[in-house]
Amino acid sequence: MIKRNLLVMGLAVLLSACGFQLRGTGTNDLTIKELDLSARDAYGTTVVQLRQVLENSGVHVYNGAPYKLFLVDEKETQRNLSYASAGRSSEVELSTELFFQMQGRDHLPLMGDKIQVQKIVTHDGNNLVGSDSEIIQVRKEMRRELVQRMVLRLSLFTPQQLDALQQTADNKAKADADALKAAQEYEDNTPKQSPVEVPVE
Repeated sequence: MIKRNLLVMGLAVLLSACGFQLRGTGTNDLTIKELDLSARDAYGTTVVQLRQVLENSGVHVYNGAPYKLFLVDEKETQRNLSYASAGRSSEVELSTELFFQMQGRDHLPLMGDKIQVQKIVTHDGNNLVGSDSEIIQVRKEMRRELVQRMVLRLSLFTPQQLDALQQTADNKAKADADALKAAQEYEDNTPKQSPVEVPVE
């Protein structure tokens, strides 16, 4: 009995060392402790779920935080991988893409990327209602996975990295402003040519 318990404990330690975790039991260590969160669809399911997960992970989500995660767009697509005659099954690929942007002071974009989740389902031509219900359920699972991946991406950021991205964005904004100012001053100081008068015969 003791040997079996030791074996089970040893396997658990080994699997944990390999990074194995049961779905829903893992935790994402977020070094970001405060974050502003918004989305183009402010009341969409994705942003609501993401807010809940972040808050449950100990992140203070509020307007005006130093850094802001903006969910730019979310696209759902569906395409047939195989075609079948009426009453036969076919494979359908479901895809969801989430485009996001991390913003700093003055809404300066620090970085942007996208997360994509894909699933393949079987569409039963003899059970259209059941197939549609399955697709709806799979879409829900995909959204949960999308949120998990977004949190994982956030866990890769450290405050130091965000500060460095902010500094780079500030420098670029200042360089752009200086270049625009110099161009405007050059235009203002350039003598304007008088229009050429055409002699009247």
